[in-house]
Amino acid sequence: MSTANFLFLDGQIHRSNKLLVSPNNRSFRYGDGFFETMKWMNGRVLLADYHFERLFTSLDRLQFQAPNYFTKAYLENQINELVKKNGHTKLARVRVMIFRGEGGLYDVENHFPHHLIQTYELNPSNNQLNENGLVVDLYRDAIKVCDSFSHIKSNNYLNYAMAAIWAKKQHLNDAFLFNPYNRLADATIANVFLIKDGFIKTPAITEGPVQGVMRRHLLQALRAADMPVEETTIELADIEQASEIFLTNAIYGIRWVKQFGKHTYTQQLAPLLHKKMVQSSF
Repeated sequence: MSTANFLFLDGQIHRSNKLLVSPNNRSFRYGDGFFETMKWMNGRVLLADYHFERLFTSLDRLQFQAPNYFTKAYLENQINELVKKNGHTKLARVRVMIFRGEGGLYDVENHFPHHLIQTYELNPSNNQLNENGLVVDLYRDAIKVCDSFSHIKSNNYLNYAMAAIWAKKQHLNDAFLFNPYNRLADATIANVFLIKDGFIKTPAITEGPVQGVMRRHLLQALRAADMPVEETTIELADIEQASEIFLTNAIYGIRWVKQFGKHTYTQQLAPLLHKKMVQSSF
């Protein structure tokens, strides 16, 4: 695989090994900002409209002040140039990080959306449904809050980072996080769907999950196909009693879960959804 030798920072290209962040940076100090992870394939960002709508909604919600040139077209052009510069011409993961500049907690210098763009080559297997089911469990040492910022992919990713470290130590593929009401929010890098009582269910945004782009795409596709789907509350018992569980994100699409704790699951609907609503859409 080719190495990502270059990145974009505020419209300028730099070597990826160059020190660029000040110790006074507010994102470094406080997690003041957010990021967007996208999949680039066949010359374009997949689900670009959803990604950039979420990006600019987060920009507004976090009170950044963007200049007039800071548009979807501007960012897409930088992404395409960087993918080419890094030699990731077939399939790539793109990470766009937005962050405020320097200043103390009460002393913001300005609200300009500093932006760092990186690309990474992806293995073609990312376009396929996983052959081996994922093994996951519940991480109990972190709680995902339910507030006006919980759906944003914040640069303060501590709860997910700790859950991911725990999952790796436990030889798990991912970990679920619950909200303060002891209900499911999401996983460390994915939204969660399950099938129970004939319904496809996923935690509502009010339950605290990140507002995933693939989650949004799949919900729209399921409703267009007139399939029974609910954005709802999910208890531990619902997870344990489900007949099927799968995770979604923009990079992998859909990945099916084989085991949660001591409970095992089938993969009947996930292959169909991956073929009909993920692969066929791109």
